[in-house]
Amino acid sequence: QVQLVESGGGLVQTGNSLRLSCAASGRTFSTYIMAWFRQAPGKEREFVAYISRSGDRTFYADSVKGRFTISRDNAKNTVYVQMNSLKPEDTAVYYCAAKKVLQYEVLTTTRYQYDYWGQGTQVTVSL
Repeated sequence: QVQLVESGGGLVQTGNSLRLSCAASGRTFSTYIMAWFRQAPGKEREFVAYISRSGDRTFYADSVKGRFTISRDNAKNTVYVQMNSLKPEDTAVYYCAAKKVLQYEVLTTTRYQYDYWGQGTQVTVSL
């Protein structure tokens, strides 16, 4: 089992940047695929970015491609998302999610496939 704690959210102006972090407990972090999701008021939680166990593969939602970068540091049990050129439509609560994968690894973008979630961190982008 893994516990996830996000940090780094806040209020920024359009065009600025933020980096979110997600710290994981436990000693087997490298066996988890990780992802970031977000949920705006009145909307469904949506996929933002995915990263493989080793970090060699990433995948992004079209809405953030080219602006967001997901990365991980397995030695620090942490996954990050660097968010540049932020827009008001990026305003949401951002969640990190984890899924343990012991064998064949596949791209996973559906929220129901992730087993562990953090409590979320608010990102607000003002005009």
